[in-house]
Amino acid sequence: MSDLALGYLSFPVLLALIFLRAPIGLAMLLCGIGGLWLATDGTTVFMARLKSEVYSTFGNYSLSIIPMFLLMGQFATHSGMSRALFKAAEAWLGHRKGGMAMAAVGACAGFGAICGSSLATAATMGRVALPELRKHGYSGGFSTATLAAGGTLGILIPPSVILVIYAILTEQNIAKLFAAAIIPGLLAALGYMLTIALYVRLYPDQAGTKERMPYADRFRALGAVWPVLLVFGLVVGGIYNGWFTPTEGAAVGALGTGLIALLSGRLNRRVLQDSISETATGTGMIFFIVLGAAFYNGFLALTQVPQDLSGWVTAQGFSPWMVMALILVVYLILGCLMDSLSMILLTVPIFWPVISGLDFGMTTEELAIWFGIMVLIVVEVGLITPPVGMNLFIIAGMDRATPITATYRSVLFFVGSDVLRVIILFLFPVITLVLI
Repeated sequence: MSDLALGYLSFPVLLALIFLRAPIGLAMLLCGIGGLWLATDGTTVFMARLKSEVYSTFGNYSLSIIPMFLLMGQFATHSGMSRALFKAAEAWLGHRKGGMAMAAVGACAGFGAICGSSLATAATMGRVALPELRKHGYSGGFSTATLAAGGTLGILIPPSVILVIYAILTEQNIAKLFAAAIIPGLLAALGYMLTIALYVRLYPDQAGTKERMPYADRFRALGAVWPVLLVFGLVVGGIYNGWFTPTEGAAVGALGTGLIALLSGRLNRRVLQDSISETATGTGMIFFIVLGAAFYNGFLALTQVPQDLSGWVTAQGFSPWMVMALILVVYLILGCLMDSLSMILLTVPIFWPVISGLDFGMTTEELAIWFGIMVLIVVEVGLITPPVGMNLFIIAGMDRATPITATYRSVLFFVGSDVLRVIILFLFPVITLVLI
């Protein structure tokens, strides 16, 4: 069997391992090691890579940004920022029809600005907002679907761990990627709120109402979220304006949220230990996936699969926009089966050479940034696409009384909003690139 055929054969093997419930990092590592063994007829090459790959992968200074952002999210969770965000949004929107669901989306966007993880945003805001939504007459399916969709903002609103990984893979500027994600992120939050407004008009019995709060209480609740604005402005603004590097910005953000948690009286020794432990666990999981992807992508590079695929696409004469559309459809399908980090690590080294070889009328940097944001958005759609969207199961696990089918029915409205947004950003790349 040729090396190229071996490379293509590794894809169904990898998917089979994933369906057998093997951890995605382990599945990629096994395929990479096994493929290198078969392609080189022995253990010499993969043993040499095993010795050098670990150091070269984890010695990358840019990866140190990941534990800092994860720690920032942990401190933000324990300091009560998530609850303050929801209460502030609820104070201004809760009295409207569907207003508490809109408040949940707004709170998810705010928390995503200091978290960087979709699953963490969904889980944290689910604990805060789900009881309040059910208490005020919102149906189970509508409540869980809203929070699952709102959770996806965690990886789109900067800072985003996934964007950091993408920047490293494609050697792009992290600050510019963060800037490019701001407008699509705000469009996502606005789209979800408009979807909620439409939903409650079609199904008025699915949402309750809440009494209008006095303006004094509204401004008091709004004043409680100043730490979020301070941290977001300091981290993203500081990175964008060149005050410090993205890694330094992540450290500043972690320190800032830690100090806020300490001053609020919620950071004691137990909370500090839990935050560090959970950060270490999350970092270890991410780094193991990164290592598995490094081995697997090294094997694919050896077999020339990315180059062969790029050459085949070019030879077919497809227009660049058709190729881009097909790749986004593939991401949408994969998003129903895999987590976002694994997808990015597995596919970007394959798809980016294909895209970069086509003429979209942009510079290489603009194309890389636009492609990264589009991929991130479609991956985000996959997180809430039935039947196996990851966020759906996170939220469904918090509300056992609601059938998962009810969540599926309601979340399709949010998926429709996402698809419309993908089409708009696909047709008008300038929306994504205007801030850079």
